[in-house]
Amino acid sequence: MSTTAQVPPVTSIGVPRITAGFDEYGRLDLLAHQEVHGGFAALSSGELIGLADRIELRGRGGAGFPFARKVRAVLDSCRRQDLPPVIVVNGTEGEPPSWKDKAILTRAPHLILDGAALAAAALDAEEIVIGIADDGIGQSSITAALAERRMPCPTRIVTVPHRFISGEGGALVRGINGEAHIPPGRKVRSSDNGVMGLPTLLSNAETFSQLAIAARLGPWEYNAVGINEEPGTVMLTVGGSSSSPAVVEAPSGTPLMDVLDMCGADIGPGLLVGGYHGKWITAEAAKTVTISRKGFAKVGGTLGAGMLIPIGSKTCPLGEVSQVVQYLAGESAGQCGPCRLGLPDLARAVTLVSLGGNAVDNVRQAAGVVKGRGACSHPDGTSRFALSALEVFAKDVDAHTNGEGCGKSVKGILPLPYTAETGARKLALDWSRCDGHGLCSAVAPEIIRLDSNGFPAFPQTPLPPWLESGARKAVNVCPALALRLDDAKASH
Repeated sequence: MSTTAQVPPVTSIGVPRITAGFDEYGRLDLLAHQEVHGGFAALSSGELIGLADRIELRGRGGAGFPFARKVRAVLDSCRRQDLPPVIVVNGTEGEPPSWKDKAILTRAPHLILDGAALAAAALDAEEIVIGIADDGIGQSSITAALAERRMPCPTRIVTVPHRFISGEGGALVRGINGEAHIPPGRKVRSSDNGVMGLPTLLSNAETFSQLAIAARLGPWEYNAVGINEEPGTVMLTVGGSSSSPAVVEAPSGTPLMDVLDMCGADIGPGLLVGGYHGKWITAEAAKTVTISRKGFAKVGGTLGAGMLIPIGSKTCPLGEVSQVVQYLAGESAGQCGPCRLGLPDLARAVTLVSLGGNAVDNVRQAAGVVKGRGACSHPDGTSRFALSALEVFAKDVDAHTNGEGCGKSVKGILPLPYTAETGARKLALDWSRCDGHGLCSAVAPEIIRLDSNGFPAFPQTPLPPWLESGARKAVNVCPALALRLDDAKASH
């Protein structure tokens, strides 16, 4: 299928499981899937829980929540409310650096459907819903796979906006229910009240694929690979400065450097692990890590959703970090003050550090203001990303603060979904006209703030498309006609 061309190459260390057959078939249709993986027996709810417990199956979307506990919670809710459950597969993968779930969607869609079907049959589900991003990647593959087989209950595909926050569990449930694709303003357990108000078992695409593999192998054979505490394989996305970026399936416990060397990674001063809500670790620490939640935790990192992003030795890490924090600030759902207003403050402070300002304390203060105060985990994750960067890139911070700079340019090593090349726009200011009225910051506070002299300050990077309407309002209210919205490529 043509969509597979958009996904990085997929490879494996050791005997492939989820990626079995990729070299021979490219994409596995139903016949190829059955030839490679064979069949499996249906499971009762108790057997499903027992299998998930024995293989220590945890969610592979980032949080790592035990799958068996999710199933128990849904069953308890079903009994308590006398309602049937819904199964939701989260295949949205909204983080720009991540490709592992899209690799499975485009090349092994039947593994995902097998896992969802197992859970649905075991729990006597009302419906299966598969959530994917509206970028088109994987949609034709999963649609074709559904047409090739029968599922144990009605199954539908729902597309959501390809945004960072759209894949958050609560945001996905809201989107499926026809509401705004943003996290709910208060914590809601999908196991109690999810799709259509029914108890909902929600996990990501890789998790259901691992369940399908385990149902075929059984717990003993599944646990024969990997480490005892975290058996099986892990799907990883290796990007950044790697000369051969790829999606890699590796047994847990594999040395991190084996994966990075396979992909030709130039680590440089640091490596981002776990994605844009993850943490930076030093190159020295990376040499000691084994691929597992426990392994990353030993060096203060996190496995998260399996993203490994080396910064490289030829790019400015602070410039790259500031662009991502600005992007994450623009990803706010806009429903709580700490996120809507606090994250732009954090972005401005990080940008000031990258430009040579002595603003490290400002970064820490801005991060402290938003941590633990949002309606979802977005402020905490963004703060974690920014603060760990200050620690790992301390030498670069000193060089920038001293006015010398690091001597390296920003190259887009940390990917963003919108750039000058994709038609994004950016704000620009005619300083000869600006009188510092401040009206622009009043109508678009999430984008524009006033500096100490009362003049507008805003990111110099391309704007997220969903912030353009606010930027236009700011332009329209400027009485001096000093503010404008330019094509980012033309002003690049």
